[in-house]
Amino acid sequence: MRLLKKLMPPDRWKLPVIIASGIFVGLGIFSFYISNAPSYLGDKPETCINCHIMAPQYQTWVHSSHREVTNCNDCHVPHNNLVNKYYFKAKDGLRHATIFTLRREPQVIFIKDEGREVVHRNCIRCHAELITDSRLLAYNRQTHEFRMDRRCADCHRETPHGRVNSLSSVPWARVPLPGSIVPEWLRKPSTQHQKLTTHETSSGNN
Repeated sequence: MRLLKKLMPPDRWKLPVIIASGIFVGLGIFSFYISNAPSYLGDKPETCINCHIMAPQYQTWVHSSHREVTNCNDCHVPHNNLVNKYYFKAKDGLRHATIFTLRREPQVIFIKDEGREVVHRNCIRCHAELITDSRLLAYNRQTHEFRMDRRCADCHRETPHGRVNSLSSVPWARVPLPGSIVPEWLRKPSTQHQKLTTHETSSGNN
């Protein structure tokens, strides 16, 4: 109770504080809604194209064999535990959102070292048998060294996104567009507005 009393503003400041708090809470809810934030809690690949700069990555994934068995988070998010998964998603997502909001995104996107390590570990998680299968040693005596001393992407760098990296290389990439954030009641003109518009048009023609 003492702490609450200390936090409470003086009586003359209560109304301005309530109004300011309401504005900040409203802006927070609006930002949460306009950014389609709830979609980032799931694993749908379409979430990644909320920002148009990811269109080439989405399109190349759709045309790859990985489309049948994986989504974006299967490769680009840690899976060692649930806390680390969502911590990495939040940290990476906030960085992406900040860069995109400030319009500082590059034409060509390159994965960061931390993200590269995550992808490498997920390659091993799904394809562990290709690393542990001793029968592969029959192909080449150096196979073991090749498998253990380098990253998967050193050889498979075009999997699954190919060589397409920039927005300008696929300007017409067909991707599912995010739905409109404008409420239905705002998108449809009111009946009264339609009547006024019709009346003005008729008067102008006369």
